[in-house]
Amino acid sequence: MKLHANAPLGPKGREMMVLRVLEQGWSVTEAAEAAGVSGRTCSKWIARYRAEGRLGLVDRPSTPKRSPTRTPEDRVELIAALRKLRMTAALIAFCLGMALSTVSAVLRRIGLGKRSRLDPVE
Repeated sequence: MKLHANAPLGPKGREMMVLRVLEQGWSVTEAAEAAGVSGRTCSKWIARYRAEGRLGLVDRPSTPKRSPTRTPEDRVELIAALRKLRMTAALIAFCLGMALSTVSAVLRRIGLGKRSRLDPVE
């Protein structure tokens, strides 16, 4: 994962901060100040380190683990099949009784948002 250019800590810096507290006897406030983060952030990394070890110091994705309102896969396949019949997003939405914005988002996600994507590559 690419770190932000202004990020105060990468995984190695987090480990150094955590080990200062756990092994070298620094206070959370001192270690946080030396690392340039808040005491709350330092405490978060210490808790993750205690629970998961070094792997707990790696960045986690910000995407949700599940999306209960995501369009069901069978409906996505039906939208793709109708699109391959060269139907417009508006016509697909009308036929399936769905919102045009939802159909458009699904088509974009599966790579069929533009009609030019339907033509075979020469």
